[in-house]
Amino acid sequence: MNRNTTLLLGLLGLLSLGTQTAQAQNAPVIQQAEGGTLGTDWLSQTASGVQYVTITPTATINAQNPGTAARVINYSVTFPGAGSYDLYARVRVGPAGANDDSFYYANGFGTKLPADDTNWITVNNLNAVGYASTAGNVAVDGAGGAGTGVWKWLNLSKFNGGEAPVSFTVAAGALTQTFQLGAREDGLDIDKLVFGQTGIYFTPAQLDAGQQGSTTPPVTFTPSGPPMAQGKPKYLGGVWSTPQKPFFNKYFNQVTPENAGKWGSVEGTRNQMNWAELDSTYALAQRNGIPFKMHTLIWGAQQPIWIETLSDADQLAEINQWFQAVAQRYPNIAQIEVVNEALNDLPLNGSTGNNGPNTPGSGAGNYYNALGGAGATGWDWVITSFTLARQYFPNAQLMINDYGVITNTTNAQRYLTLINLLTARNLVDGVGIQGHAFETRGIPATTLAANLTTLASAGKPLYITELDIDGVDASSNLDDAIQLAEYQRIFPTLWTHPGVKGITLWGYRPGHWRTAQGAYLANADNTERTAFVWLQNYVRTTVLKVKNGQETTVRLFPNPTADGRFSLTGTQTITQLRIVDRLGRTVHQQALRQQPAVDLQLQLARGLYVVQLTEQDGSLITSKLLVE
Repeated sequence: MNRNTTLLLGLLGLLSLGTQTAQAQNAPVIQQAEGGTLGTDWLSQTASGVQYVTITPTATINAQNPGTAARVINYSVTFPGAGSYDLYARVRVGPAGANDDSFYYANGFGTKLPADDTNWITVNNLNAVGYASTAGNVAVDGAGGAGTGVWKWLNLSKFNGGEAPVSFTVAAGALTQTFQLGAREDGLDIDKLVFGQTGIYFTPAQLDAGQQGSTTPPVTFTPSGPPMAQGKPKYLGGVWSTPQKPFFNKYFNQVTPENAGKWGSVEGTRNQMNWAELDSTYALAQRNGIPFKMHTLIWGAQQPIWIETLSDADQLAEINQWFQAVAQRYPNIAQIEVVNEALNDLPLNGSTGNNGPNTPGSGAGNYYNALGGAGATGWDWVITSFTLARQYFPNAQLMINDYGVITNTTNAQRYLTLINLLTARNLVDGVGIQGHAFETRGIPATTLAANLTTLASAGKPLYITELDIDGVDASSNLDDAIQLAEYQRIFPTLWTHPGVKGITLWGYRPGHWRTAQGAYLANADNTERTAFVWLQNYVRTTVLKVKNGQETTVRLFPNPTADGRFSLTGTQTITQLRIVDRLGRTVHQQALRQQPAVDLQLQLARGLYVVQLTEQDGSLITSKLLVE
């Protein structure tokens, strides 16, 4: 063998070694959860072929740390090379949901003091996040949206479950490290842990199989926008929470915090305010120039536990402080749901709310009497709440919000009575109607429309505040056809009603509060379900116009059009059609004579056009048309 051949083989060997090293560092470092040294409060169990660890059901929850060594698992982990690593976990949340969904991990390598808060990261609220094996070709990178009762992956180094997450640094001379987990709530099962090099993307399938990740994320569907209701006289908004954040701006032009604005979320501990998620929601609205709606100031659920036992005077003082703190932090709030579910969920222990009896410690607030109770009007506590809100938020649109009020005529009349009491005192500016699937299912669209008209008689704009529509069959299997049919049955009634000025979807991705019922519209890999495709087309092509206080509808579709073909419906009162280009030049014009629909095929160059429709009384309807 000559010298050149020897050098070439040596070079190839070095290249091969380098490739193997890179591949090794792209592969996940797997640690079976039961493979560590378990504290005595931990159990190792096996079910359906999966061996996992879980905490003893009788063990006591410690607030910010494991508390004792009995609640800690110690692992010895050897890494293939130096660098920064993200921590992944495969977990399963038990049937109690939010009461089965938290644990701790050490905030660095080494042995930590089990009762020292500064050594531990709290991971909470896992019941509606994560990526199941069925999530498809999607990176385990953000929150995901898998629910309870399924094995699912999370990148703990990128998920804020109560405290800021961390990645882990491995030094070249210390490739074997001690790592620790700590117990918090029982009912959470942990199958395995994985350390993956920071910057490497892993799908659930790759983590399941221990396969190499990739330096580039998997290719997923990316929506192009703009928001569905952009340019419309009413908004179509969405709810803001970690699972709902991806591509929010591509679809929605109004935002409501899902749980971050509830008093119990902000001030769970007295005088310790957690504004982080609410700040994020408000910043999104300010950054994009869209309405921010605060949900919610007063409610008979998800309120601070500590306020329940205060005196009436102290409770009222705390309510004033709560209102003032929100007003000072968020000066540009567009809308505020001042009182939520006044008809259904009193802030009073001993009453029955939508989750059953309001017992001490249930989060009902128990400040009903501090606000005046029923009083002379029967609703003094609501009137006091709105009086305070008008004082602290003089420039915001004050709203009341409730459910079951357009599906039942008696409830609609009762709600109208309360609205009229507030209207007479100039305290309410808008009426919220929730619109969840469990309310509207099986209710004729004509009933929904009639009750909307009843509520609109108060003279205040109506808002559908929490719309969702399920998408599963009787066996709880996803069924796009069922969801599509229900959207087509319900949404046009709500969207085109002249009293309705905006609709907010209560989630659109997995992690939706009704994920188990299939109410989400986009899948974990961002692809759009059939109902979502229809919804976007319907909203974008339905032209809404206010005329003499009433809305008329004309639909223009498809829009965009690829070949100059498009149709108009709802044109019975249109006398003239005119299309102008961006320079204001008329490119097409024709008379219409009480035609309910018009089909057009025009030779139009690519670009943006304005369709102008003249009505019998001379008023004008305009809509943009994009030719691709």
